[in-house]
Formats: sequence, structure tokens, C-alpha cells
Amino acid sequence: MSRLELSIFADYFQFYVQDDVPVPGMVDFSDGWSPEAVDRQLAAVARAIAVGTSRNMTVPVTIEIASAPPDDDPTAELVTEASLDVESGRLVVLGCTDYAPNAARIEVVPGRYRARVFYYDQEKLSADKLDGDDRYRVVLWPAPEQVAPRVLVDKRTVRPSERAR
Repeated sequence: MSRLELSIFADYFQFYVQDDVPVPGMVDFSDGWSPEAVDRQLAAVARAIAVGTSRNMTVPVTIEIASAPPDDDPTAELVTEASLDVESGRLVVLGCTDYAPNAARIEVVPGRYRARVFYYDQEKLSADKLDGDDRYRVVLWPAPEQVAPRVLVDKRTVRPSERAR
């Protein structure tokens, strides 16, 4: 398994994990953030996922590439998953306003992957919501079956729509 620890500027309360597509604009989330996607804090399109965050600031993100699904983690408040295709053989991890050529890249075998996102300490935020302990772990593994974005575990007490932004 390979693992990458990052600090990502989650501008607009999100960051992306996507195929390193050669043509800008091929990954488009304009229709991806439905009310249901906002509530589950995960939007997905064919070649990317967008992870919703608790803060509009720099957040810690761990990316893991595995050969099989990860074990359950009872400390996660929310666990979501979705499929994405990686045709280029490289994943890019970036905030939605980051300059893509400078973003972190991870080499993978081309194909379809499942991404499972673990969300931690979502409500451990300062009063102004600028500082916090929220963190995110994304585990990806090869999985030929296409799955729609879904919630696997939800122990949140405050929904994204209830948070003052």
C-alpha cells in the first residue's frame, strides 16, 4: 500500500481526487453537488470525486492506494464511497481552486477504482470555523464494479446544511 499525507486548501469546502486528465475541464462538478451530495459530503463524476469538508481552510488529507477494501474504522464519524475511472494511470489530489500542474500526483495502474472516504472530528472546530481538528482519509483500491456515491456509516450529529458557513 502507498500512502501520501497532504495539506489541501479546501476552498469552497471541498477537495478533489481525480484522474490526471490531459484536457482541462474534462472533470466538471457543476451538476455533481446536488442537495444529496452536499448532505453526504461526497460528489462523484466518472473520473473524479469531490470530498466535502467542514472548513473552508487547509485541511489534512491522507491518500492511500490499497489492493483491497480497507478495514472498518469505528473512530470515523462518516464513511462514504464511490467509483472513479483512472485512465491516465495518475491520480491528482487538489483543492478546487488549486493550480493543477502543481498538485500532488500518485501513480496507479489504469482502471476503475473504488474510493472510500473516512471523515474524522467534523465538529471539532473553533467558533469562527477557521481552525479545527477535522481530517480526511481516502482509500482507493481496484474495483471493477461501478457504485454510485453512497454513505456507509453516518454518526454525525450536525448535517452540513445545519453548519453556519
